[in-house]
Amino acid sequence: MKEKHTNSERILCKDGNIAIAARPLFLNSTVRDAEAWADANLAKHALMQRAGLAIARLAMAIAPHARVIWIACGPGNNGGDGYEAAAHLKRWGKSPVVTACGHTSSLPADAAASRQSALDAGVTITLEVPEQYDLCIDALFGIGKIRALGPHYTDWIKSINSGVAPVLAVDTPSGLNAETGTCPEGSVHADYTLSLLTLKPGLFTASGRDACGEIWLNSLGMDASAGMCALLNGTPQPTVRAHDTHKGSFGDVGIVGGAKGMTGAALLAGVAALRGGAGRVYLALLDTSTAPIDTNHPELMFRNLDDIVFETMVIVAGCGGGDAIAGHLEEILERSISLVLDADALNVISRDLVLQRKLKNRSNRTTVLTPHPLEAARLMNLQSTEVQANRLTVAQSMADRFACTVVLKGSGTVIAAPGSIARINPTGNARLATAGTGDVLAGLIGAHLASGRNAFESACESAFRHGEVAEKWHHSFPLTAHNLAKNL
Repeated sequence: MKEKHTNSERILCKDGNIAIAARPLFLNSTVRDAEAWADANLAKHALMQRAGLAIARLAMAIAPHARVIWIACGPGNNGGDGYEAAAHLKRWGKSPVVTACGHTSSLPADAAASRQSALDAGVTITLEVPEQYDLCIDALFGIGKIRALGPHYTDWIKSINSGVAPVLAVDTPSGLNAETGTCPEGSVHADYTLSLLTLKPGLFTASGRDACGEIWLNSLGMDASAGMCALLNGTPQPTVRAHDTHKGSFGDVGIVGGAKGMTGAALLAGVAALRGGAGRVYLALLDTSTAPIDTNHPELMFRNLDDIVFETMVIVAGCGGGDAIAGHLEEILERSISLVLDADALNVISRDLVLQRKLKNRSNRTTVLTPHPLEAARLMNLQSTEVQANRLTVAQSMADRFACTVVLKGSGTVIAAPGSIARINPTGNARLATAGTGDVLAGLIGAHLASGRNAFESACESAFRHGEVAEKWHHSFPLTAHNLAKNL
């Protein structure tokens, strides 16, 4: 949505409130080269001037009463954007103080021109951080590759992170990987981030959401969609059920899981499937000693596994399955028409090449995997740190390898499928970091599959709704998986 006073588009707030269009927004980790911009009849320096104006306007929107504004400028074009912003702020009666290393000759030509513009406007350029300031603008590195930091840059980042004034990062917080969302120690943690030209996937996944704070977008009047690498998962369209329908119109879901001591996981998946709109939900618990009724949810129908007709319903397998699920997976993979595989089902498959081949032989529009990073690492023979270091790539590789839709859970859940552009889900928060929330997501996906959506659509809509409940949870007590399922 447009903000008149900033000429920017607000995309995502740090408190989780969504302010995006229903359609997905594209993400792009790189900016097209100078030749492409020349083709658009806009010189690179003119783009820098637009960026500087956008930064200065947003700075005034978030800190309208700020007087002293510290702008930390780096040795590249991100620094050039900062110089342009400083010149505007000075002309508007503010007192910007720029800290910068090196000489003009070491700057790219466009950034050097912007530095001169700042000097001509009367901006102070120094090595010393002002003792007091009302706003800090991080224009050190952005999406540029961070070189070995000299002592000044290291000290400035420490000052940025330890200061009491709000921090506005230009393009990305310095140190954050724009493609992967990895954020090494010594990176900037901002309160606001103004992404220029295009959104970057690293802002929305892994450590990006913590590092960026409130995210804004200014396209600078350009269309950079040619380099699209992912989409930001958008708000699902509301569905209206026709009056002339019945329970069979909305499909059946069968939950296979709940080994001894873990029946709660299967029950949570079942409740989520009910809340997600499934017409009927059957529970085939692997712990056969469990009482065949849930008095809190009498709608759940308990069945022996032998009585589950895999071919006529969506199967959600693995929730609390333990080792007991292993003996049933081959049949489940062969007979199920639509299938969600979670938790222990994924762990068993990761150890069994025969099951992996059977998984790959299924249609990619009928199967969803819902791994967390450790389960993904087991499936892909990686370390969990490697998964977290490149979530988009790993999720897409897993989807292609097993020919199915993958929901890689975590901060900025990634949804990938063969032949589709991956989505990064913007909803959710740390309230979901508790046992059972993954079982709820699996059951919800099962319900959407049962309604007739394909695997990718079901995964995208479910991930958004699942995270949305966590964001809207306003109670002072923690969000349990039970309450999450009830509030779907």
